[in-house]
Amino acid sequence: MSHEILILGGGPSGLSTALHLAKNAPRLAPAILILEKETHPRFKLCAGGLVIDAEIILERLGLDANEVPHIDAARAHFDFAGGGLNIAVKNNRALRIIRRDEFDAWLAKKARESGIEIREGIAVKNIITDKDGVTVETDCGNFRAKMVVGADGSNGITRRCIFPNAPVYTARALEVITNVAQTSSLRHHKREAYFDFFPVPENIAGYTWDFPTQVKGAPARCWGIYDTNLLANAKRPALKETLASEMARRGFDLNDYELKGHPIRWYHPSAPLSAPRVLLVGDSAGADSLFGEGISIALGYGFIAAQEIDEAFQRDDFSFGKYKRRVAASGLGQTLFARWILTNIIYTFKWKWFQFLLWRVFQPIVLMVAYIFVLNWSKRLK
Repeated sequence: MSHEILILGGGPSGLSTALHLAKNAPRLAPAILILEKETHPRFKLCAGGLVIDAEIILERLGLDANEVPHIDAARAHFDFAGGGLNIAVKNNRALRIIRRDEFDAWLAKKARESGIEIREGIAVKNIITDKDGVTVETDCGNFRAKMVVGADGSNGITRRCIFPNAPVYTARALEVITNVAQTSSLRHHKREAYFDFFPVPENIAGYTWDFPTQVKGAPARCWGIYDTNLLANAKRPALKETLASEMARRGFDLNDYELKGHPIRWYHPSAPLSAPRVLLVGDSAGADSLFGEGISIALGYGFIAAQEIDEAFQRDDFSFGKYKRRVAASGLGQTLFARWILTNIIYTFKWKWFQFLLWRVFQPIVLMVAYIFVLNWSKRLK
């Protein structure tokens, strides 16, 4: 069978799509070709938080995330100005942190073991659809297929080629890694994660984070700041200054470390997710707007896209007109929509008193809303 399904991008969303097809529609596995512009293990700027939903999806694929080097955070703190909501899961972890180069390489290895072909070092230049298929132009020649899955991330070429005039909803994030041994702070020797929403009243519609990680087996801390850009029209400090100030309070000088930034395209209900012969998954389709979480969301998109692709080949109909509704009706779509609503509440009601009440006073309500609308969505994927 020739390659009839081209997946552009070898990250979690593209690999999840391929793995779900290999598991649930094995007849299509030989038809899949993944094109990845880098070579695994490739650097990927990402805080690397794996929530339970991600692990549930992996377990359904028969994969064990314990095989990937990781650090478990026993407790997660959601604070406003240093105090607030503490979350601990009995007999479990609140958050697992991986490095994306190791995680993605592991997932690619599992895909290859499932019979999926991955070609690396191929950069896509253009995507042209017609009534009979799709032509993908690359720096290594042209590829032809019946359909394409755009899994090429927030800056991916698939969305730019297929939806050049669609609105863009993009957050920004900065990230830095520090060595645990360089501080005597008790907080930083604990395996606990911290998210602080103190920048919101300053018109940074997001939070700072600080949680444990590892780099080649050595314990470290991952710091960062996330801004949805919902308050971009208001006066606001530079992200770097805000992150530097927070790190300085904990005894770190940001100038001593390498700072990196990246955009995060977030989900919006009005954004297109498909066109004839083209599906979008992962950050290309839209990550979580509330926290900028991408890994579990990417894995969930793969589950849904595989269902859509399987049915398309059964019907020989690649219009994908129902894909957006399929996503919206799923557990993934429900949590993305709920998080989009919460994003527009939590970050636009920016007053200090509101943030104080939200994170410090109304904790039972916040936990209930999180449990119903934000967490455990993977259990509703069918």
